[in-house]
Amino acid sequence: MSDKQKQDDPHGQSNVTIEMDSKSHPIHRGHQSVTAIKSACDVNPAWVIELIGEDGVPKLLDDGAAVTIKGGERFISHVRGGGSS
Repeated sequence: MSDKQKQDDPHGQSNVTIEMDSKSHPIHRGHQSVTAIKSACDVNPAWVIELIGEDGVPKLLDDGAAVTIKGGERFISHVRGGGSS
């Protein structure tokens, strides 16, 4: 495999790129906590993040959850919703 092919194929690399709020961020491949993803993407720890599925539907991630990062995942962040009025 050429060096160019290795760069284009994230398989076997320890760091890959994910997208948060339409911006690319490097992160370590593998099982990552939501807290680690927020940190890697400079997201306010008080905010929530959602994983955008292949169908384009966002899935809210609990702060205690984890995601297996392969590279290319897309997320959005926003202020935590809800609360009483």
